[in-house]
Amino acid sequence: MDSIATSIATRPLRLSAQAQDAMLAVLVAVFQILATRRIAGAHELATLAHPAGLGYALLAVSGLVLVARRRFPVAVFAVTAAASIAYYAAGYPDGPGWVGLFVAIYTVAAQGDGSRSMGIAAAGIAALTMVWLLTARLVPLDAAGWVFFRIGTAIMAAAAGDMVRGRRVLLAEGQERAERAERTKEEEARRRVDAERLRIAREVHDTVAHAIAVINVQAGVTAHVLDRRPERARDTLVTIEQTSARALSELRAILGVLREAADDDRRAPTPGLAQVEELAGLAREAGLDVKIEAALPPRELPVAVDQAAYRIVQESLTNAIRHAGPSRVTISLSRGASDLELRVADDGRGSSEGGKPAGGGRGIVGMRERAVLLGGELAAGPRPQGGFEVRARLPLEPEKAARR
Repeated sequence: MDSIATSIATRPLRLSAQAQDAMLAVLVAVFQILATRRIAGAHELATLAHPAGLGYALLAVSGLVLVARRRFPVAVFAVTAAASIAYYAAGYPDGPGWVGLFVAIYTVAAQGDGSRSMGIAAAGIAALTMVWLLTARLVPLDAAGWVFFRIGTAIMAAAAGDMVRGRRVLLAEGQERAERAERTKEEEARRRVDAERLRIAREVHDTVAHAIAVINVQAGVTAHVLDRRPERARDTLVTIEQTSARALSELRAILGVLREAADDDRRAPTPGLAQVEELAGLAREAGLDVKIEAALPPRELPVAVDQAAYRIVQESLTNAIRHAGPSRVTISLSRGASDLELRVADDGRGSSEGGKPAGGGRGIVGMRERAVLLGGELAAGPRPQGGFEVRARLPLEPEKAARR
């Protein structure tokens, strides 16, 4: 209980806007009435009328109406202005009866929309100035001091309200910009996460699909020659073991990104065109006659291009193992001044049935996505003379090409 009481005692009291306006309205009304009674009792001038029921009612109304100043600022300003005009036109003594009016003028400028609200405030102040000057005693001049004070204070109240409105607008715009920047940052982070997920999905697909295709072919060979040529079966089992070990190593390297592994030494090196001969060897073990035609200078390729080219060749060989049957596959690699061009073509039977070429799987889609992400292009389809062909062009400056 003590902790609850302490929490309540130390917690700042926060009133709603309506409660604040209600308290302000009552305080202003009471202050205007009591202060005016005090001033009226001190006046002995015959030209001034002591406030009666009407005068006090006008002072009360100009104060209590402030309870609705936020909801209806223009209407509240009009009521307080009318009460002020009636009060001073009746000849009641000058005093603090203008407090509610100044609060209303400030509210119109602060809660408005800028030029229109300031126009309303200026028009109201001009009308009040005329009435005040017409109803005031301007001779001697020092007796008119309260009139000019009211005029100047009304102008200052309008200016202060407009300054508050401008500051609120600036704060709102700054908040909106901050929220927009935060949304942009979140969208960019989400886009990067999606891109990374897609990249990992492509890597896993290419690695697993190639390994499974080779293992499937070798397993079939093993089952076929197990009884008649056990030494041949032993060779195919070794190939299966090597292929699965390589695939597991690559998968560990890919999935290490998800685990945020800090030890880079445990990861396999990033695959690239330097390992194309190994791919060709596995494809030969699976029954393909693979020929590599490479015209690559010794200068290294960008990592992204090197890895994408390797995966495209890998997926092309996987498709050939799956669909082409025993056939000849030619891998052509050519590096130009600004692009790397690669071609993987086979002369096998393809994956078509009834004249309709297959290729609607994720393999070709993934290869095309790799090329497009680097700003390049990829085409895949049946060859007129039979077989299947994959052609890709990868820019050697992928970041600039992708921005274009």
